Amino acid sequence: MGLILLEALLALAVLVLIVWWTMFSGRQKGELPPPDEKDTDSHKK
Repeated sequence: MGLILLEALLALAVLVLIVWWTMFSGRQKGELPPPDEKDTDSHKK
């Protein structure tokens, strides 16, 4: 029983690590800033 619980906790830790890696690994300062108004207006024309 203890071995199954340990394996389940290890699988959960791997899942959390994968989610963290895909969300936060590539960006130095977190989320990208929103685009400027000028950039979006030029694409609409």
